[in-house]
Amino acid sequence: MFVTFEGVDGSGKSTQAGLLAGWLEAEGHDVLLTREPGGTPVGEAVRRLLLDGDEMTAWTEAALFAAARAEHVARAIRPALVRGRHVVCDRYLDSSVAYQGIARGLGLERVRDLSLAVTGGLLPDWTFLLLVDPGEAAVRSGSEPDRIERQADGFMLRVDQAYRTLAAAEPERFVSLDGARPREELQDEIREHVRGLL
Repeated sequence: MFVTFEGVDGSGKSTQAGLLAGWLEAEGHDVLLTREPGGTPVGEAVRRLLLDGDEMTAWTEAALFAAARAEHVARAIRPALVRGRHVVCDRYLDSSVAYQGIARGLGLERVRDLSLAVTGGLLPDWTFLLLVDPGEAAVRSGSEPDRIERQADGFMLRVDQAYRTLAAAEPERFVSLDGARPREELQDEIREHVRGLL
């Protein structure tokens, strides 16, 4: 099983990914909990460049995310799935489509096709999208904003709308959840969805 979590920064996706992985392990399953960009030494190096580095063009940003994703799938995600492990990933290709493809205007299909090319077409079984008002999400985040989080005010609103567009286009894969709900309620609903795949 391959499950991903998406949403704007501060939506609670990292928390829910960790809770799901912990629950699966407690139920006796072998789980890889990972994140993007990251998940491998190369991916973590690219993460530092993307989040803490200098300003860059939108296509440079998209290409770096794709490079980290190619390494991540080849060295971590696919091998885990082949060995029968469940994979829970904090962000995946939908982040690139929402942030670079739609919000940065590079084109939904072009950015999606790039990610599908470098991952051999690997898509998650479920994608949980945690929807939170971007202003509220920024307050909840509570940490020093990274390079992408420091974008102009309207950027995260465009990302939020982009995610909603993606979820509406693929209702068979996306599960949209109100991220403002209590953590425990969200956790229970996510578990119910995942039980159908176990």
